[in-house]
Order: sequence, then C-alpha cells, then structure tokens
Amino acid sequence: MGVPFLPTLSTFLIVLSGILVAIGWKLARARKLDAHKKTMIAATISAVLFLIIYLSRTILFGNTAFAGPENAKIYYTVFLIFHIILATTSAVFGAIVIRAGFKERLKRHRKLGPVTAIMWMFTAITGVAVYLLLYVIYKGGETTSMIKAILGF
Repeated sequence: MGVPFLPTLSTFLIVLSGILVAIGWKLARARKLDAHKKTMIAATISAVLFLIIYLSRTILFGNTAFAGPENAKIYYTVFLIFHIILATTSAVFGAIVIRAGFKERLKRHRKLGPVTAIMWMFTAITGVAVYLLLYVIYKGGETTSMIKAILGF
C-alpha cells in the first residue's frame, strides 16, 4: 500500500508554504517588496489550504496513531506535542505579521517577521518528520479520534 493521499497533500502544502516563506523573506531582504508580498500571500494560501485539509480530515476521519515500536512512542509523542505547540504559535505569529504588513505597521512587521519565518520553517520541517514517522518509516497505525491518537488513550 502506498502513502495516503490527504496526509501527503497536506504535508506537501505545508512544505510549499515553508519554502515560499523562505523565498519571501529573501525577497524582502532584497527590497523586492511587491514580489515579497505576492510570495507571502501564496505562502499563506498554501498554509490555509493545509489547515482546511488537516481539520477536515481530522473531523471526518480522525487522526492516525503512531504504529512504530512501543519504546519509541514516548519520544514520538513528545515530538508531536512540540510540533503542535510550534505550529500553533507560528500560525498566531503569522497572522499578526500578515496583518501588520497589510496595515503597513512596518516596524512590527519587520520585527516579528524574521522570527515568525524561522518558526514556520521549523514547523514545516517537524511536520515532514511527523508525516515520515506516521506513513513512511512505519506503517500508519489505527485512525482514531485526535485525543486517542495523540495521547494513546
């Protein structure tokens, strides 16, 4: 059996978002501000599409439990919780930075933008790691409710 379509698509979208954020950051540093804005809007669209797919899949089908070795489960769970906290924090910061950019609050945008970009790129990287652990390195486990999948009960 191959990898599941929706998790693969959502992981692609979050990676695309991370890459676009890196490109957008480079464009901002090069003072190519129109291209920066368009690239960051594309990154945001990619992230929002990810979120829509992820939440839809979670609500409709549930989450996939870790099916790796039992002695690795605690490490996976700690890593997953770190990823969830990082992703949530990054998304909140991202919304603040995007709003500041659109409202032309450039001091705030320039101050928080680089920190947020780094957090978002780490979110993308840790998201790929979660995907690989759930669907590639180990065969996907039982698909179940979010609480049971994350905490194991």
